Amino acid sequence: MSKVDLEAPRELRKPGDTDAVTFSWADVDAGLYGLARVATGMGGDGEVSSSALAVGFLGRETLGAIVTSPAEDLQAVTDEPLARWTLRGAGELDFELTFEALTAPVGYSGRQALVKAGGMEGYEQLCRVTGTMEGRSVDGLGQRGRAWGNPDWDKIVLTRAVGAWFDDGTGVALGLVRSTKAAHHADEAAWGASFSAEESHEVDEVRLSTTTDEDARQIRAGLELYLDKDAEYPYRGMGEVLTGSTLELGALRMDVAFFRWHIEGRTGIGRYDLIRRTA
Repeated sequence: MSKVDLEAPRELRKPGDTDAVTFSWADVDAGLYGLARVATGMGGDGEVSSSALAVGFLGRETLGAIVTSPAEDLQAVTDEPLARWTLRGAGELDFELTFEALTAPVGYSGRQALVKAGGMEGYEQLCRVTGTMEGRSVDGLGQRGRAWGNPDWDKIVLTRAVGAWFDDGTGVALGLVRSTKAAHHADEAAWGASFSAEESHEVDEVRLSTTTDEDARQIRAGLELYLDKDAEYPYRGMGEVLTGSTLELGALRMDVAFFRWHIEGRTGIGRYDLIRRTA
């Protein structure tokens, strides 16, 4: 599939079909963190509508949030397919950011376990992020992901999205889905990608452990990844929450968190988001 095809809007054919783009960013020196998601979807009446959410942080302080439908207060523009995007937010949270790809995208599709459990295909890639948020300069790292499909939340308990980013442009991204048939964390369908400027590829095996607080929000995590099938030893790391918040999205709850990661002797930054059913 060409770059233009990967960026092109997906045709929404039946109720529940969704096409969503998620951006996340972190500037550790400035203490600025944020996440934004723009989606189109087909409702039960066959009507197509857009929605948007965004949340930004200065240290542990929440600067503001956007949760709207239609997506009037959030705009994502593709300046160059799979290479450069402009993201703008207005209203309760103001920002204008440029995302420039540091890596090629790594995708999940077909009959992979993550797709079968979650109903969504897509890809992830790492980015350099510059611009402003609430009048403050942003110069940091980030991630852009695209996903499309038809998630059935009657069969999904929760989803996890994890990213760990390093200053040299390398990093990892994980996606996990717990179906109603899974008993616990270890039974979740998992996918992972390893990124660098030279080569980005799917991870052979993903293991993620998580410690939560009394409200089931993620506060610590451990990674153990076998980067390819011939790897003799796993790629290991630990992370702890720096900041975060909870967004109530109708029948779903999204726990947004940004983590400091310690992986194989290096310190990085990234995200760990949880979406779960509340009803």
